[in-house]
Amino acid sequence: MTMRYRTTRADDAGIRQRMKAIAQTRRRFGYRRPHVLLKREGYVINHKRLFRLYREEKLAVRRRGGRKRAIGTRAPMLSRRGGRERNRR
Repeated sequence: MTMRYRTTRADDAGIRQRMKAIAQTRRRFGYRRPHVLLKREGYVINHKRLFRLYREEKLAVRRRGGRKRAIGTRAPMLSRRGGRERNRR
């Protein structure tokens, strides 16, 4: 008679709630820093498992905006007095 393996995965509800709370208060943290904070609070969790839960909860660090570039071509600056004299007031 063949038996199939039955997984005995622990309930992640408490870890998920605490991870969400940490992610809401500190939005700039990825998944590594909450892992350290959860370990300090006494939760025993593997970093790979925490990363999986982090993705399942759709938590992510907000992306920063990219560098703004000039659109089109720029006209050269025109000098008033032939280029050698400075603007004086």
